Amino acid sequence: MRYFVAVAEELNFGRAAARLHIAGPSLSQQIKSLERDLGVPLFERDRRTVRLTAFGETLLPQTRALLEQADALRRTARGFAASEPVRLGYVSWRPPDLAERVSGVAQLLVDTWVMPSHTQAGRVAEGSIDLAICWVRTTDLAEQELSGSLLGADRLFAVSVGDDSPVRARDTVVLVDADTEAWASWNIYAIEFARATGASVERIDDHGITGPAFYEHVRRLRRPVVSSPKRDATPLPRDFARRQVVDPIPVWTWALVARRDEERPAVLAAIEALTRDVKVEFDPDAWLPADDPFRDGSPGHHNPWLR
Repeated sequence: MRYFVAVAEELNFGRAAARLHIAGPSLSQQIKSLERDLGVPLFERDRRTVRLTAFGETLLPQTRALLEQADALRRTARGFAASEPVRLGYVSWRPPDLAERVSGVAQLLVDTWVMPSHTQAGRVAEGSIDLAICWVRTTDLAEQELSGSLLGADRLFAVSVGDDSPVRARDTVVLVDADTEAWASWNIYAIEFARATGASVERIDDHGITGPAFYEHVRRLRRPVVSSPKRDATPLPRDFARRQVVDPIPVWTWALVARRDEERPAVLAAIEALTRDVKVEFDPDAWLPADDPFRDGSPGHHNPWLR
């Protein structure tokens, strides 16, 4: 039934398969099997489009209601009280199917207070939140008695005026901001990247790591500047281009961080649900900081650009 709902909402078998973390052909076979069992077609499909049939449109709201009831029953059976939600904080990235992954095992409360990685890790350590999706070092985990599981990874790109060809890491610039409270994690990453690759460091004091100020720095420096992983709604100027950074490829990891002594069943269930079947395969030319806990490889989220 979850497969039917996913395809009905996406109206695309490829996107639905990715959302469900299964292969496309397997999803197609499951839908065909369901249609045979019901004796009615649920979708009209051709090479370009997927549409619900009248039967599918009728069954969709009923199926959603059944799944909601099943999830509620599972939560009750496992003793997860609604008064004790699992509190999760993040920086800028989180899995698009975050809520679906924990549905039925825990009530997830996503904190809307978006803060830097080092701050979110500290909030987990002090108990303000239960989980955080952030960038951490092995040192951070040890000092704050935290555990971390690889949840995802971003390939970092450079931005420059005009040229969109790949650029070597040593020919790029990284920005380092004077506000260490806001940009501590990025500053640590950027400085180590520059030392390891020969990239140039440009020190700034205007929070221009993101936003319009970032593009102003790119235009002023007239060199490709590595863009941080922080999501930003500012559109790329028309005369600018994103460029692949190579030799090596800078990679920023996202960890799911929890307290090492965590014992609450709901939190442990949420961790298991969020990290199950997650896989990352790093390109042989990928660069991660020496103190990155996943530098030597660890289970994580699969990204199509890797390898």
